[in-house]
Amino acid sequence: MMSQYQKILNHLIDVGSISFVEANDLYRVRSLPRRIADLRENGFQIKSEWKKDRLGQRYVRYTLVDAMPPPLASEMPS
Repeated sequence: MMSQYQKILNHLIDVGSISFVEANDLYRVRSLPRRIADLRENGFQIKSEWKKDRLGQRYVRYTLVDAMPPPLASEMPS
């Protein structure tokens, strides 16, 4: 079974962005901010942008800026 982390990463790579409602409806991920934090901790650049839906409700849309995280210091050639 694919992890929530991998589901969100795949979605961001394939689609480009995701909101809490999409993560919840498509993948049953209810902790999207934590998964985004995990991706950022692993070097992925993800932009957070506040939006309003047609009823005026505010939400955050997360957009993948760079799909290739920088190499870890341990992976850098000496």
